[in-house]
Amino acid sequence: MSLKIYLAGFDVFRPDAIAHGERLKALCAQAGHRGMYPLDATLPQGLSGLAAARWIYESNCTIIRQADAVLANLNNFRGGEPDSGTAFEVGYAAALGKPVVGYLGDARPLREQLGTARDDQGFEVEDFGLARNLMLACGATLVRGDAAAGLARLWEILLAPTPSAA
Repeated sequence: MSLKIYLAGFDVFRPDAIAHGERLKALCAQAGHRGMYPLDATLPQGLSGLAAARWIYESNCTIIRQADAVLANLNNFRGGEPDSGTAFEVGYAAALGKPVVGYLGDARPLREQLGTARDDQGFEVEDFGLARNLMLACGATLVRGDAAAGLARLWEILLAPTPSAA
């Protein structure tokens, strides 16, 4: 059975974003599945600004709807949290009932990662022993490691035999 996996993450902002996406898709292909990278869709010529942003949003949502599951890079991006766009994609996929696996290099609880119970603005850092905000940690299966580790866990989830009805 070939599955379609949406590859979410801030990887689209890397200097080598296209090549990195090809590596992620190759990991999926090695297991006989199809990786679907946001940059596979080509922005129509002439679109810019808000029109381009809306097109990208619609395109990514369409790809997520078409996917069987989502693999998300939930490492920190531009600060102490994952990319907000990726967090949206995880929530969108979860709302659609799709399995989501998020991978991250540091799987320690948030408070341990940040080294404090309050951030530098005085806001409390949640203390559920989770590596990410509870909405991400409960909406996705979190895996410590890289994309390959995340895909390995996703294959376990997707390809696990379903219990037969008694």
